[in-house]
Amino acid sequence: MSATRRQILSRTGASAAGIVFSGAVSELFAGTAAAVPGGHTGQAGYGPLVRDPRGLLDLPEGFSYKVLSRQGERLRSGEGAVPSNHDGMGAFAGRRGRVHLVRNHENRATGRIGVPTVPGLTYDPAAKGGCTVLELDGRDNVLGERVGVAGTAVNCAGGPTPWNTWLTCEETEDKAGTNGYAKDHGFIFEVDPADPHRTGAVPLTAMGRFQHEAVAVDPASGIVYETEDAFERPFGLFYRFLPHKPLGGTGSLRAGGALEAMRVPGVPDLSVIQETGARFEGVEWVPVPDPQAVETPIRLQDFGPKGITHAQKLEGCYWGGRAVYFVSSFARVRDGSGATHFGQVWKYEPHRRRLTLVVVFGPSTDIQLPGETPDNICLTPTGGLMVCEDGDGAQHVYGLSRKGEVYAVARGAQNIGTPEEPEWGEFAGVTFSPDGTTMYVNCYSPGTTFAVTGPWR
Repeated sequence: MSATRRQILSRTGASAAGIVFSGAVSELFAGTAAAVPGGHTGQAGYGPLVRDPRGLLDLPEGFSYKVLSRQGERLRSGEGAVPSNHDGMGAFAGRRGRVHLVRNHENRATGRIGVPTVPGLTYDPAAKGGCTVLELDGRDNVLGERVGVAGTAVNCAGGPTPWNTWLTCEETEDKAGTNGYAKDHGFIFEVDPADPHRTGAVPLTAMGRFQHEAVAVDPASGIVYETEDAFERPFGLFYRFLPHKPLGGTGSLRAGGALEAMRVPGVPDLSVIQETGARFEGVEWVPVPDPQAVETPIRLQDFGPKGITHAQKLEGCYWGGRAVYFVSSFARVRDGSGATHFGQVWKYEPHRRRLTLVVVFGPSTDIQLPGETPDNICLTPTGGLMVCEDGDGAQHVYGLSRKGEVYAVARGAQNIGTPEEPEWGEFAGVTFSPDGTTMYVNCYSPGTTFAVTGPWR
């Protein structure tokens, strides 16, 4: 039920997005109508993308964008320059209709523009990553922009908590003394978007030290699910953190807890599962021997004779209904995976201990069109899914309707290479305003934050 992008375009016309997948898309959205497995009618979405005369962001007719912030500009707080490498993001309701937009900066030690160090908000002055917070009014005018946490490293994605804070994730395992760092890295940090000094720069060490990507919190139990985007074999694991003080506000995760990794009996590598709808009952959770990875990275630790379940490029993670969903962006045999795929979405139901492969993205042939390596994801206010593309060629934000139709929402018009060797910055951090009227999204490089408005439906 998969096909190439070019085959899809031949059926639907050049204005349609070119990805295809197989799977029961209704699994993604609780209480919706039956899906069209692998379907693509071209009727979903908002029409063809219109070239942006400013050369920044192509959108469908009737939509418009506002540039909220760009790397190198001055922070409104006067703390320094807007950092580079815009990544994961979350939007939170503020007082008097305002919105707090928390934005990650995935700066490594070589990052071009680091997050400014601020007293009380800095973990390791030698590290350049962290978060900034934008305060917006009801019309997406920027009222303030300041540091949320600094001195962290490679802040990739994360996720919101039920008590309206942001968990920002370090996608690194570097220890003190590596790359000039003064402290160990690979942790999760909590950011209060309304008052960052209330949360400070405290690593949530009990949640593990590994190459974190994203998190999702079960609002009923307070259990936190975590993805690991490991770059080399053995690949990353899918974790859950059981806090000693669940749903206890900003003190919940600091109170400690137990970290466990998912074991799917008989499946050491999720990439080998190719049939959508494949279900695995009796999923097991195995205690992590050393969550701090003092001597050995967690994915290399001894989980007993039954082993543990790995997956390449575990990325986006979100909670929906009574389940947690997570993304494997891609898998390649040449990298060491057991099989090749172009993106998977998995669903885990805690109350059933059941894991289901919901969507498999199909292969692509034209890098100018949208279609592979899904990364950051979010649910839309109207019940669909938005996916940021992180692949080759032109980069897109694309939507997935309840009926299983895929459509382009935005395309990055700026490139950061040369006419001979163009290079497009990936999209990241897609999220919606609390009232659902604005989609916020980042271009990773050159770091740019957009607010997109239009006839959302």
